[in-house]
Amino acid sequence: MNPSSETVSGAKTDHHGTHEQGGAGLSGAGVASLCLLAALAPLAVDMYLPGFTEFAEEFDATASAVQFTLTAFLIGMALGNLIIGPLSDRLGRRSSMLVGTAVCALASIVCAIAPSVELLAASRFLQGFAGAAGIVVGRAVVSDRAQGMAAAKLFGLLVLVSAVAPIVAPLIGGGLVLSVGWRGVFWLLALLSLLMLAAIVLFLPESLPAGKRTAGGLGGLVRGIGVVLRDRTYLGYLLAHTFAFGVLFAYISASPFVMQKIHGLSTGWFTLLFAFNAVGISLGNVVNQKMLQRTSPHRLLGIGLALLVFWSAVLTVNALAGPVLGVTVVALWFGVASLGLVLANAATLALGQVRQAAGTGSALLGALQFLLAAVVAPIVGAWGEYTAVPMAVAMFVTAVLGLGSMALVRNR
Repeated sequence: MNPSSETVSGAKTDHHGTHEQGGAGLSGAGVASLCLLAALAPLAVDMYLPGFTEFAEEFDATASAVQFTLTAFLIGMALGNLIIGPLSDRLGRRSSMLVGTAVCALASIVCAIAPSVELLAASRFLQGFAGAAGIVVGRAVVSDRAQGMAAAKLFGLLVLVSAVAPIVAPLIGGGLVLSVGWRGVFWLLALLSLLMLAAIVLFLPESLPAGKRTAGGLGGLVRGIGVVLRDRTYLGYLLAHTFAFGVLFAYISASPFVMQKIHGLSTGWFTLLFAFNAVGISLGNVVNQKMLQRTSPHRLLGIGLALLVFWSAVLTVNALAGPVLGVTVVALWFGVASLGLVLANAATLALGQVRQAAGTGSALLGALQFLLAAVVAPIVGAWGEYTAVPMAVAMFVTAVLGLGSMALVRNR
């Protein structure tokens, strides 16, 4: 059962938990702008991955220190989701996105000129915190402007963009690292941030009128978290999504060292491998959309999690036995592809379970996924850069925890 109809936003709800009409629908340019905003921070997560080994040598930094720059970004993303979302309920959507995107552009410039790994990590934290505005406020704009099936389709689109962007990002970064070096990645991110700033100005008018804003702020968020976490089914889907995201980031953060240091691939071949796996998760999403016509998202989520556990187990056995490149590539491809059945379904089911508090549910969903990613990233680098075991074990453990979370789901 859903929790009570208590809400943490100023929007009114009917007895089904759906929002009253929040204004005109989004234009095509507005939807495209929201998708690009949703992609900006996930692109910034790991577009610089192909340059890990290059700037590790430039700064004379360990693998763990290099991966901490990724951890700092993810911690910033987690906090940004929790803080910026509720603030947008109080201050408005447009101003929150404008300020967040502008700060993200500034932080990207600091990253590009950073003289030390410490300053790079600090600016990456700020970049992640500000970049979270595009994700969490974008979801809130959808809630303001759309409802029913239209809202469900838009939420699904934003979830898909956020899941695929971290996989596609190293493909772009690989080309930049080969041509202009790793600093060029951050100059591109600064330019993209400025383009998104222009898109907000041109195509995304304020979607939350002053009369509908709330004064609850962060206090309302705390109350709302208590409401949604009392829903055991929401909690099950939330944890399934969170742990699946942990699998993804164990792969993202450790694969540059595994594939280049252990298996000896060049930056170019590593970039091609990421492209190969990006095709995998894209195909997984296509299969998911086709199968949704015949079966439930709950069932597809269970199948995806089971496949994730299996292929992570294969990867772990391979790593412990002495990794074989062919087995690593196949297991990673099928493991990443199975996420196409997991992430979108888990997010849709979780948010659908708490429609009366969708803003809080969305903030918690985003915060937990990036918080776990921030924990996983340094762990897989703690044992050095010449072993594949930490990545494989982290993927397997988080996959098992994700599948086990489904035990909390009731009456499905």
